[in-house]
Amino acid sequence: MSTLIKNCLKKKNPIWLMRQAGRYLPEYQLIRRKQKNFINFCLNINAATKVTLQPINRFDLDAAIIFSDILIIPYGLGQQVEFKENIGPVLSNYNLDVFKKKTKYEFIEKIKNVYKAINKTRSKLSKRKSLIGFVGSPWTILVYVLNGKSPKKQITYKKILKNKEEIKELFQIIEKFVLIHAEEQIKAGADTIQLFDSWAGLINSRDLKEFCFNPTKRIIKKLKQKYPKIPIICFPRGIGKKIKEFCKVVKPNVLSIDSKIGADFVLKNINKKIIIQGGMDPKFLLKGGKLMKQKALYYLNKFKNRSYIFNLGHGVIKETKPEAVQQLVNIVREFNERSFRKN
Repeated sequence: MSTLIKNCLKKKNPIWLMRQAGRYLPEYQLIRRKQKNFINFCLNINAATKVTLQPINRFDLDAAIIFSDILIIPYGLGQQVEFKENIGPVLSNYNLDVFKKKTKYEFIEKIKNVYKAINKTRSKLSKRKSLIGFVGSPWTILVYVLNGKSPKKQITYKKILKNKEEIKELFQIIEKFVLIHAEEQIKAGADTIQLFDSWAGLINSRDLKEFCFNPTKRIIKKLKQKYPKIPIICFPRGIGKKIKEFCKVVKPNVLSIDSKIGADFVLKNINKKIIIQGGMDPKFLLKGGKLMKQKALYYLNKFKNRSYIFNLGHGVIKETKPEAVQQLVNIVREFNERSFRKN
C-alpha cells in the first residue's frame, strides 16, 4: 500500500496538488527555457526527474507526481503532438492504420524515458513519499485524437456519429494502450496511479457508461488483477452528480472531485470506503490569504470524519504564487496537528 493511502487511513490528510510540478515555479522556468519541445522535455529523463522533485524539495508535499503529459499516449501511438505557446496542444490528423499496427513493444520503446524517469525519481525520493504515475482516460485521449486540440468547453459528436465503427475500433486501441502505459509506470516504481478524465464533462448523459464508466471499470479491474496493492485515483472531471453512479460502477480506491461538486453531496452519496481527494477551486490558491485559508479549512472540516487527501479541484494555475502554496501546506499541516492533539 502506498504511503499516501496509509496516511489517509490514519486520518492525516496528506497533501499533494495536481500540476504541482510546473510552470508556477521559478526553478521550473529555468529548466523549461532550455527545453524548446515539450514532448521532448517530458522524455528527458534528467529534466523530468528534477522537475518532479522540485515541489517536494520546496514544500515537502506527501506525494510526487511524475512530470509528463496525458498526450504521451497519442504520441507513442504515432500521432504528432506539438505544444504551441498561447494555444496549447496541437495534434496532427490521426491515422487509424498506424494506430492498429502499433505493437506494445514499439509503444513502450518510443516513450520508455517516461518509465526511466519514474525509476530515477523513485531512487531519489524518500520512502516516506508516494510517487504517482498517471494516464489520461480513454475518452479524454479520444477527444484530443479526434479534435486535434483542447476542446475547451464543448466537442461536436459529428466525428463520433459519422463513423461509429471506426471510432469504436479507435477507442479500443486507446483503452488498450492506456492500460499498458499505467502498467509500465507501476513496473517502473509508481506506487499510485491517477486516471485523468479531464473532459468527461463533455459526454452526453446517455453515453457516460460507454465512454467513461465502463472503460474505466475495465482498466481498473485489469490493473487490480496484476497489482492489487496499487491504489487507483479517478478524476472524472465535470460529470456533476453522476459521480454517484460512477463510483457504484467503477469502485475506485480514491475519487478526486472537482470544485463544482458539493462536499455535502459527496458525504451523502459516496461510499465511505472510497477515499475523497481534492475539491478546492485552484483560483483561491492564486494569491493565498484569508479567503484561501477559509476555503481550505472548509474542505478539511467537511471531510474530517473520513479519509481525505487534500488537493485542488483541478491543476495549479500558472500565475499562482509559490508563497501561496507554502501557506496552503502550512494550513493543512497545522490542521492535522490540532486534530492529532485532540485525539
